[in-house]
Amino acid sequence: MARIKSRTTLGDLAQKIVLLSALMVLVVAGLGAALGAVGGWRPALVFPLILLGAVGCLVVSCRLPYAPLPTWPVASLLALCSGFGLWMAATASAQVLPRRDAGSNLQAALSLARTGRRIVGISAASIGGPGILDIPGITLASPAFYEIGSAAAPAIQPQFVIGPAAIYSLGDWLGGPTTIWWQAPLMTALGLLAIGLIVAMTVGPWWGSAAVVAVGASFPLVHTARSTYSEPLATLTLGAGFLALVLAARAGRHDRGARTMAFLAGLLVGGTVLVRIDGLRETILLVPIAAVALVTGARWPWPALLGAALGAGLGMLTALLLSYRYLGDIAASLIPLVALGVLLSLAGAVLVFLAGRGQRLRPAIADRLPDVLATATIVGGVALACRPLVMTVRQSAADPGARVVAGLQQRQGLTVDGGRTYAEYTVIWLDWWIGPVALVVALVTLAGLAHVLAARWTTGGGLPEWAAPLVIATGSTLLTLWRPGITPDHPWAERRLLIALPLVAVLCIVAAGWVWGLHGHAGVRTWQAGPGLQGIAVLLAASAVIPAALATQPHATERVEGGSLAAVDAVCRALAPGDVVLAVDSRAANEWPQVIRGQCGHPALSTSGALRADSDALAAAIAQIRDGLPAGSRLILLAADSDVALAGRAGAESATGGDARTPVVDAVVQEDDRLLERRPEGLVPLPIRVWLGVAS
Repeated sequence: MARIKSRTTLGDLAQKIVLLSALMVLVVAGLGAALGAVGGWRPALVFPLILLGAVGCLVVSCRLPYAPLPTWPVASLLALCSGFGLWMAATASAQVLPRRDAGSNLQAALSLARTGRRIVGISAASIGGPGILDIPGITLASPAFYEIGSAAAPAIQPQFVIGPAAIYSLGDWLGGPTTIWWQAPLMTALGLLAIGLIVAMTVGPWWGSAAVVAVGASFPLVHTARSTYSEPLATLTLGAGFLALVLAARAGRHDRGARTMAFLAGLLVGGTVLVRIDGLRETILLVPIAAVALVTGARWPWPALLGAALGAGLGMLTALLLSYRYLGDIAASLIPLVALGVLLSLAGAVLVFLAGRGQRLRPAIADRLPDVLATATIVGGVALACRPLVMTVRQSAADPGARVVAGLQQRQGLTVDGGRTYAEYTVIWLDWWIGPVALVVALVTLAGLAHVLAARWTTGGGLPEWAAPLVIATGSTLLTLWRPGITPDHPWAERRLLIALPLVAVLCIVAAGWVWGLHGHAGVRTWQAGPGLQGIAVLLAASAVIPAALATQPHATERVEGGSLAAVDAVCRALAPGDVVLAVDSRAANEWPQVIRGQCGHPALSTSGALRADSDALAAAIAQIRDGLPAGSRLILLAADSDVALAGRAGAESATGGDARTPVVDAVVQEDDRLLERRPEGLVPLPIRVWLGVAS
């Protein structure tokens, strides 16, 4: 490929924006790990370092080879992605309580922003002395926040990896939680731009806009784009990584910046582990396609693998240092994934070694491989879709998630079988949001592309520039559909479809682009489609866009848990300096300890279910905590189910001086449903009531 001209075009600028933004995600996540580990995450230090990192990334990005794209299709992409981002920001979720991952990430971000530390030490004296945590059933822990250390020197370690907390903490510094809620829409819009650019380069310039509409209309992307999940960040880093892989493959041997682009591609894919541990899956899947590309003589694989190893290595190192309790909890999923990585690495090494010794596939195998691979793709897709007919996937009934599933089954009138994971229904989940026609079109298109890849390899030709993103996305989709590894209530479980659904949508657009007849890097028309074929192409694109838009329409203006921030602020205002809070019922223990500690700035303790079930033991624990508090401190009992838990344990006066039987907060917000066997069509009421009684 001829060297790209130095003149900056709108296409160059769009590509540069995506890569620069994704690199800055890794810079901030890395700084968060380094500084958060030692208590140095402070605005006066962080913002200058971020500025320095941005300058460095900008210098690098200006020396990279970009693909030439026409101005107006790129302008369309930018307009569509901007509109998507504004839509998401206008309907952003307001999840503050750590009921699920979005609220947990928000609380971790607030904790990091306001303490400067990832792991926050707790003064034993502030909670009644070092003996308090030795009381059976008294703990600092709450969902998504682990208690670590000793009773004399306890600390809180947030769940998940540090990247989301570091990035979302910037929003708190700039304007508080309401500013944080603009970050996920921005990140998702940039990730969507990356997808559009990839399609524009590989299918045709205007098809990039069609892909943005198809992917952006899908509810799973909308759902995560509205809140502080890790997925918006991973969408950007993986999207930018895939874009860089395409650009590196395009540049080939003839551009001095190609190796740098390949290194950055690997760094972005591997560095996704800094923001989402599941990024290890995509990093592992880069290995086999890189090995095949090496065999065909490509230059990009070695720097890409080096970048991926560096990014994933840093991500795993920070997780081991700062999120080790979380890694322990997910070891059952993580260890098989690592084993798969070792296996694929060994297979890739053997392939490269044999190719280096001049060994090739036998002609009989090489001739049949494209057809075999295409057929296997169709058979595999049909087999996945037929799983509900032949299997019921279960996990241990003793798993905590099984108890959650059993409760949901009981409330929804289903047969109670808490061990079910519903993993066999993952293709049906896809069908809910994009329709059966799109799934069929995507599967046939994928089979055709698999045939092309195998034919290019077996005939000694170089792999297409889209090979690496396609193989990684397909492998990730296959692994996710087989074992989603998530509580199967909807729409919460839809987060697992954030590679599968975009892949299906893009494959439909690829089919449409092929039929229409646009092909090549800059929209070169190799043959002119007639009106009939153009109509078919439109129908193929519509097979993804229309069902996705119709499924998303009931959720278009939702604002999940709007009003919850005001409820939290009311609780914080009700507490006085020196107050120590003890959660004394189930919902209080599940939702409020970290909110009180991190957002309200008061020491907080929680109780176990066993302690709450033993009235005498709970009363004794309350008395011991109350008597151990420093002079001038009050022990405030927090209940969030009802005021029953305060009866006999709190005086008649609430923390605010009123009647303890009157909640300090009595609000109703709207939350996502939790359905197991149906597609959700709207929100459901979530009452937020809090009683604060002074321990008697």
